[in-house]
Amino acid sequence: MDSSTIMWIVVAVVAVILLALLVWFLVRRSRTAAAERHEAERAEAAELRRGAERERIDVQEREASAQKLDAEARLQQAEADRKAAEAARLQQEAQDRNAKVGESRADVEERLRRADELDPDHRATTGTVYVHDTDEGHRTEHRPEHRADAPPDTRADRAEGEGRHHT
Repeated sequence: MDSSTIMWIVVAVVAVILLALLVWFLVRRSRTAAAERHEAERAEAAELRRGAERERIDVQEREASAQKLDAEARLQQAEADRKAAEAARLQQEAQDRNAKVGESRADVEERLRRADELDPDHRATTGTVYVHDTDEGHRTEHRPEHRADAPPDTRADRAEGEGRHHT
């Protein structure tokens, strides 16, 4: 074998070794880059998980707050419904009482009217002046202000105090 063949064999072996080293270096570099990329992705995934967990907790707190607000609203609505029912009951009771009072008032007024019809002295309260002669020949007028239950400003005792005496 001559020296040029050996040289070509050495060059080929060196080239193969260099090529093997280059392939090995590229593969290692690719694996390192992939490992770094995987590590970065793991770190990003971990950060996303932590963020998602914080967000999940925040969402749960807002959900609990919304449920609490909803429960409070339902409670307030139930209270308002109860108060509305109570108001309606009281209003009905007031109407019933007013109806009974109206009936009672009508009954009382009817009895008073009947008593006034029967009472000859009371006829003077209607505003009509009834005149009758006394034994001594005097005429006496009966006016509404002579009644004891007349309003204070029309009663005879006030009229007398002011010098207005009717005989």
